[in-house]
Amino acid sequence: MIIHNFEKNNSVLNQFISELRDVNIQKDSMRFRRNIERVGEILSYELSKTLEFTSKNVQTPLGDKKVSVLNDDLILCSILRAGFPLHQGILNYFDKAENAFVSAYRHHPKGKDNFEVIVNYLASPALNDKILVLADPMLATGKTLENVLKGFENHGTPKQIHIISVIGSTEGVAYAEKVFPENTHLWIATIDHQLNARGYIVPGLGDAGDLCYGEKL
Repeated sequence: MIIHNFEKNNSVLNQFISELRDVNIQKDSMRFRRNIERVGEILSYELSKTLEFTSKNVQTPLGDKKVSVLNDDLILCSILRAGFPLHQGILNYFDKAENAFVSAYRHHPKGKDNFEVIVNYLASPALNDKILVLADPMLATGKTLENVLKGFENHGTPKQIHIISVIGSTEGVAYAEKVFPENTHLWIATIDHQLNARGYIVPGLGDAGDLCYGEKL
């Protein structure tokens, strides 16, 4: 896996991450969602630099100009429900992308710390010869992404896979490296070094889905 970790680069991206982590700013769910969307936009711009472009002649009111335009076909897949604002941020930049959606959740038997990731819904176009972009805000253990990858087995083989995440853990990134193809790209704003007993990133930012849309039962 090719890892693009932007936490050491001084940019406005770090400002958005600091606001996402801040317990006081988190109280504004609309701002929280918008900051995730902004992160998606910035990482999409960086990702775009690795894609294939072709030259196109564009007619202006005063003449014509050759410009480079995106040549790759993309499929953007978000993992519900925290993936929605990240999905929108990516879609703001790749507005011609096809879209896929996966419903995945952690199941804690009898409320214990151990859990399994269950995928119970997947809607996607065919992946053959296209770029698959997976939007998963929190790359904690890597198990969710592994199960999503398995869910795509009957949808064809993408030309390449890109993962866009806001925050990851060292353990989760290492696990994703094991299960994804070597030429997979991970675009991530920052990586923390610890998981707690329930598999949440520490210090992380909490439950991204709850902070976006309210607490669940």
